[in-house]
Amino acid sequence: MALYRRAASAIRRRGAGALPLPLLPARAMAMASSLFGHVEPAPKDPILGVTEAFLADPSPDKVNVGVGAYRDDDGKPVVLDCVREAERRIAGNLNMEYLPMGGSIHMIEESLKLAYGEDSEFIKDKRIAAVQALSGTGACRLFADFQKRFLPDSQIYIPTPTWSNHHNIWRDAQVPQRTFSYYHPESRGLDFAGLMDDIKNAPNGSFFLLHACAHNPTGVDPTEEQWREISYQFKLKNHFPFFDMAYQGFASGDPERDAKAIRIFLEDGHQIGCAQSYAKNMGLYGQRAGCLSILCEDEMQAVAVKSQLQQIARPMYSNPPVHGALVVSIILSDPELKNVWLGEVKGMADRIIGMRKALRENLEKLGSPLSWEHVTNQIGMFCYSGMTPEQVDRLTSEYHIYMTRNGRISMAGVTTGNVAYLANAIHDVTK
Repeated sequence: MALYRRAASAIRRRGAGALPLPLLPARAMAMASSLFGHVEPAPKDPILGVTEAFLADPSPDKVNVGVGAYRDDDGKPVVLDCVREAERRIAGNLNMEYLPMGGSIHMIEESLKLAYGEDSEFIKDKRIAAVQALSGTGACRLFADFQKRFLPDSQIYIPTPTWSNHHNIWRDAQVPQRTFSYYHPESRGLDFAGLMDDIKNAPNGSFFLLHACAHNPTGVDPTEEQWREISYQFKLKNHFPFFDMAYQGFASGDPERDAKAIRIFLEDGHQIGCAQSYAKNMGLYGQRAGCLSILCEDEMQAVAVKSQLQQIARPMYSNPPVHGALVVSIILSDPELKNVWLGEVKGMADRIIGMRKALRENLEKLGSPLSWEHVTNQIGMFCYSGMTPEQVDRLTSEYHIYMTRNGRISMAGVTTGNVAYLANAIHDVTK
């Protein structure tokens, strides 16, 4: 009917003397009206759906420990002072012209120094192909498409478990996925033996997705010695490591320490890929500021790889956004402002570490028969609590506490004001 109404309206506009427009046959009308009739609603994102449910809950006692974004001790979002100062410098002084397809050269240079080291030989030798990306997600997606285009017979090994969007990214890039052992449920720590076996048994030259620090969702990282053993085994098997580094500085409070895994692989002579994000460590969640880099054999190869990464980006989004890139560039290139950032990112990490201690202490004071050592052994934004989906459901229905059903607690949502309430609820559903 809508098509007929538009046709009638067109005839009125054309006037009475105009030739009539042909009427669409009923079959064409039916096809038009049912063109998207087969489309079903997409399943809710398991992480974003938690926030939707939290916002719809009228309870004054509700607590959201599902969101992967930092909050202060009052549960409020935070804009860092260094970011405010960078924005002050940008306002009215810099234009908002298109960036090149590869993004801000200045931001890329500073990002590489942060990931590979201030005095990296690879930067000096121009062996790194790098482009600005739409945060860590965009960096992973660019790499996945690059992998599919130039190594179409390859597959990606992804840890069990991992951030749920990793599977979506490589699936939509049509790269076959395999998994490798990572988390040990009984110890709530690293399944190092299983991980090493899977690395050894994977075909030579396989691609592996590794979390550089603060593994999401478990908060379980290999020790430095374990990273060295992993790197050694990768070298024997000629595997390619792709690091997703979403929490540099945010995990321990020290960006150098949080980049240790990458530095170990570089020392051992690996070619690597790296996705960087400034969402967590600078609080630039909505700015989608990130970087993708690939260490190549030489400068000529790096030029070729970068040109292809830009070609992949062109039909996706043409070029990346400028504002977040300016913020990152200003902060990292100004020594005084960078020191402010280093203090602030350490402050965020320290608050989360403090909340881990407080949650464990409260649970132990309640006389929980379970061990909660893993709460303080794990690192970063998330705590993999070990709670079952049914226990999480009880937290929501009885205590209005919201988290993902795999038991992942966002420690950023834990405050001095709600930690006792959270501990009491966890104790009740797990005792």
